[in-house]
Amino acid sequence: MELWNTVWDAFNAPMFSLGEEPITPLSIVVLLVILAVTWIVAGRVRWLLERRIGQVAGMQEGTLHVIGALGRYLIIFVGFFVGLQSVGLQLDSVLILFGALGVGIGFGLQNIANNFVSGVILLFERPVEVGDVIEVGGELGTVERISIRATTLRKFDQTQAIVPNGDLISGVVTNWTHDDRRVRVDFMVGVAYGSDTALVERILKELVDGHEKVLDDPAPRVLFMEFGDSSLNFRILAYVPDLMDRLTTQSDLHYAIDEAFRTHDVEIPFPQRDLHVRSIDSDAVLQHAPTATNGSPRA
Repeated sequence: MELWNTVWDAFNAPMFSLGEEPITPLSIVVLLVILAVTWIVAGRVRWLLERRIGQVAGMQEGTLHVIGALGRYLIIFVGFFVGLQSVGLQLDSVLILFGALGVGIGFGLQNIANNFVSGVILLFERPVEVGDVIEVGGELGTVERISIRATTLRKFDQTQAIVPNGDLISGVVTNWTHDDRRVRVDFMVGVAYGSDTALVERILKELVDGHEKVLDDPAPRVLFMEFGDSSLNFRILAYVPDLMDRLTTQSDLHYAIDEAFRTHDVEIPFPQRDLHVRSIDSDAVLQHAPTATNGSPRA
């Protein structure tokens, strides 16, 4: 019993004071226990919000992740202040201290705060969602995860790009699949001057209409666009059901057009220039004329 009293007195011995109540080893242990329990509870609540509630509410994965992160941070914030109050710290003093620190480090945390607020905006406005194919800051990829600070893109070479949320709110974002996964195949084909333009249009139309990936709505179009420097230029516009089909469809059409043009003797020209010589200086003619073996110019 005497040993227990000695240990108890040691745990309750004042160490220092930051308020009206002295800080003791026991109060520090209580603070650590409260923080540990808060951390565990916050993680569990986040899991419940993202998994259980998500299954019932049917929300998007990105939205659930942000809600879970906000719930976790809120619980940690409350638990931290409860723990400080349990050791006798006055919350008014703590708030003043944090206010002073906030002014001091605010400039250094501007980007973090901006990205945090941007993450909340993404949650409510939802201009970008998990699964969208977007292009931002020169990075093109599929949105894999939207966290409270940054968004993860899975690029087509299977690498990941971490994009700060602030860039998604303040920058220009191209969302290829936000409300419609259809995308347009758009390219030019040039044929030589003198080609039968009606025949060219018919060939291109048949090839585009006959491709299995090209959609009927919107209907594909073949347009005679311009008289170029070396060619008559046609533009092909067609829609495919998904971004992943865009490049393969365009490649298929290129192969088919090349083969069809060869079959119908339609020439695909290359750039060329005609040079017209109006006059040549007589001295230049003598200078560049072939010379005989005796050194005099040949006639």
